[in-house]
Amino acid sequence: MTLKQDRMDQILKKEISRILQFELKNPKLGFVTVTDVECTRDMSQAKVYVSFLGKQERNDAGMKVLRASKGFIRSTLAKNIKARKMPDLIFVQDTSLEQGRKIDNIISSLPPAKEDTEDHDEPSSDSAAEE
Repeated sequence: MTLKQDRMDQILKKEISRILQFELKNPKLGFVTVTDVECTRDMSQAKVYVSFLGKQERNDAGMKVLRASKGFIRSTLAKNIKARKMPDLIFVQDTSLEQGRKIDNIISSLPPAKEDTEDHDEPSSDSAAEE
C-alpha cells in the first residue's frame, strides 16, 4: 500500500465517521463505528468496514440505512475532501470484534494447564547429594 492510499484511507475513515455521527439523521442507524477503510489502487472503490452495537437485527437495519444513504455520504465527502476522484463506497459489516469475543470465550472455557511437577532440566536433590 502506498503512502497516498494510507492517507486517503485515514481521511475517508475520519470524515465518514463524522458524517455518520453528525449529519446523517436516521434513528434506524443506531450506534455505528467505522473500523477501517480500504481504497483500491485507482481510488475507484473504497470498502468501508463498520460495526454496530446491538443485536443482528439492528445490524441488518443499519446496513440497509448505510446502503440507502451511500449517495448522500459520498456527495458530502466530495464537498469536504479535495480529491480528484471520490471513490464509490462499499459498506461491509466488520465481524472481527464478534470473532474475537468468541475466541476469548473458547479460551476462557478451557481447563487450566497442568503444571509439570517433575523438572527434567534440574538434577534432583538426591543425585546432587550423592556426588
